[in-house]
Amino acid sequence: MDVNTSGTTGSVSSSDGTTIGYQRLGSGPPIVLVHGGMESAGSHVQLAEELAGEFTVYLPDRRGRGLSGPHGADYGLRREVEDLEALLAATGAKALFGLSSGAIICLQAALDLPTVRKVAVYEPPLSINGSLATDWLPRFDREIEAGDHAEALVIATKETQLFRHAPPGWLLKPIVRLMLGDMLRLVPTFHYDAQLIIETTDQWRRFAGIKANVLLMGGGKSPAYLKSALNELKRLLPDAERVEFAKLNHGGSGNRNRGGNPPLVARELHRFFTSPPRPNNDGR
Repeated sequence: MDVNTSGTTGSVSSSDGTTIGYQRLGSGPPIVLVHGGMESAGSHVQLAEELAGEFTVYLPDRRGRGLSGPHGADYGLRREVEDLEALLAATGAKALFGLSSGAIICLQAALDLPTVRKVAVYEPPLSINGSLATDWLPRFDREIEAGDHAEALVIATKETQLFRHAPPGWLLKPIVRLMLGDMLRLVPTFHYDAQLIIETTDQWRRFAGIKANVLLMGGGKSPAYLKSALNELKRLLPDAERVEFAKLNHGGSGNRNRGGNPPLVARELHRFFTSPPRPNNDGR
């Protein structure tokens, strides 16, 4: 289980009244790290620790997790951006990092919120011309309803290709139970991450309107559809920086027990967040 042992906690109230809790580490200019699917604030504590010598790092629990309130009946990308907007207003942060579904949220926040000046994203799972199917979601939901979170996780990871050379399901399921343990409690939240993928299917061109400076990050060992999404974003945003970590996969920014390399990713984030902002076509 990922736990923060070195920081403090706090919370803000989103526009619909939902509590959004966060962990805070370090001191210096504020930045916000937004976790991905089947994760919580603790999933990027080691990355935050790498950055805490130069920045005040905020790690929010997204809705339905940890210190934060429930997803709510009208959950969607708009709600996630509102949650982030409340945190930015309270902390004065103008720089964001997001992984996976958290990267989608950060892209939308950069599009909608003029206060965002820098946004770094690691492999947003944008479905482009059918590159990422979501027709498996009803099967996933049925397993969640039946209480078999391990089987639901097997479905999600195989369908999203996040296990390279995955063993057969009958063998993968006990491995999942053994490896993840307490993290299985987060599996039901992946339904809502899938909603964000569905909501943004074939909508990637709208991100051409982003005025903030952008860093596009990914792993050399990640599925092809994630690389395609980064390629399309680079075409849309020619001034964006692109970095690929040859030996990392989709979990590259997370804690080491998730296959991450926090020092490596932190070096690129530090460079990006401390470099002078590049002017955009609106003069910012």
